[in-house]
Amino acid sequence: MTTLCIANNRTEEMVGDLTGMTPLEQRFAGCGAQRMLWWAEDGDVLVLPWGPDPEYLAYVTGLTGVRADSLTFVVPPPGAEGDQMLTTDRLADPGFRAELRRVLAGHTVEEVLAISPNGAVAELAAALGIAHAMPGQPFAAQGGNALVNSKAGFRAVAAGTGVPIPPGRVAGSPAEVEAAVEDLLAQGHSVMVKVEFQAGGFGNEVLCRDERVDVAAGAERVVPLPDRAAVAAYVAERWTWLTGGRGQRVVVERYFTDSTALYAQFLIDDAAVVLAGCGEMVMQPVVVGEITPPVTPDTDVRAELVAQGARLCEALRVIGYRGTVSADAVLTPKGEIYFHETNGRLTGSSHLHDAYFGRLLREEHRDSRYILELAGLKVPSFAAAVAAIEEAGLAFDPETGTGVLYSCDFAPADGSVMYCVVAGTPEATRALEARLLALFAG
Repeated sequence: MTTLCIANNRTEEMVGDLTGMTPLEQRFAGCGAQRMLWWAEDGDVLVLPWGPDPEYLAYVTGLTGVRADSLTFVVPPPGAEGDQMLTTDRLADPGFRAELRRVLAGHTVEEVLAISPNGAVAELAAALGIAHAMPGQPFAAQGGNALVNSKAGFRAVAAGTGVPIPPGRVAGSPAEVEAAVEDLLAQGHSVMVKVEFQAGGFGNEVLCRDERVDVAAGAERVVPLPDRAAVAAYVAERWTWLTGGRGQRVVVERYFTDSTALYAQFLIDDAAVVLAGCGEMVMQPVVVGEITPPVTPDTDVRAELVAQGARLCEALRVIGYRGTVSADAVLTPKGEIYFHETNGRLTGSSHLHDAYFGRLLREEHRDSRYILELAGLKVPSFAAAVAAIEEAGLAFDPETGTGVLYSCDFAPADGSVMYCVVAGTPEATRALEARLLALFAG
């Protein structure tokens, strides 16, 4: 049996208009797409933006136990946005599809697994005659993935199912946005405005008046607005940005200062909603990493996070979505949980639960390990980074279920890697991280 893995790490359902991405942002997206290797099994076929780096391929397969020479990689020609992302036009290229048909000939495709199970993937699966192998293909083929990833659509689903969301509303005109922002500011609250399709805190801005907000976790910047005239001027100036440059809806909601960002991730199939894991996001000020399981919420809060997240996902299951969903929430200083979006895709957390907890950690370790993942560790090269942790005795050891892993190689973009530290307690992960950072200090 073969899985067709499609590493479409950036799509319009995730981040909106792709034409606005800079070359560096595109390069980061292409590097992130290589994490698809963590899901590969012997004999699988992977569609990537570009062929995998041999060092990274050897590293990942060395940990997962997959035979690297059993994998087949297919790379489509560049599209209108270049060769860094698997855009719709690249997946529709006739030559690419002919090559993919040739590669899949004689294989029984058991599953089509995409980072973003969107309409482009649904159409590709149908064209290849393997629509049956893509979970939720009928839903995806009708644009359903956009609904699951829309921050505006989320509020409707959550409100309809009784899941708690921050006070606010979805607005479709400058006057509506102005009124919604002013309503919250006049009550003494700070406000977060959100572009409908974005990820990782990009596309969010915090607006404040009475409440001082120096750094806004989960947003790109803080904008003081002393009166309604300032609100009107802000909306007029930022309207194109707020609507994604194409008339999208705008989410306006209360911003909770000093809150903790949490998520519960689930797998939705035909029969049930199954918890994959929970985590706590690290913001500086947008997402730079996470720790899983989360450390701030107590047992009761975690139980509520999971229960309400599952409630959201059950609604998505009923309407036809299939695959991974992350239900994201904030925990306020008063102990309240408010959900603020769902992400219907393999997220930046999925490999931690599916590959690390699910494949690399032995069963006896899975309930007693914490994983801290952070981005931005500058290294001489990926190969040098691997050698350094091996020589220092810090590399992940399956026997003990502890050590350092490199989840993604961003060296082609900015000379960095994303690292994971696995240990028995949150304190132990930070201590091991300090030893890792010391290797590359200066």
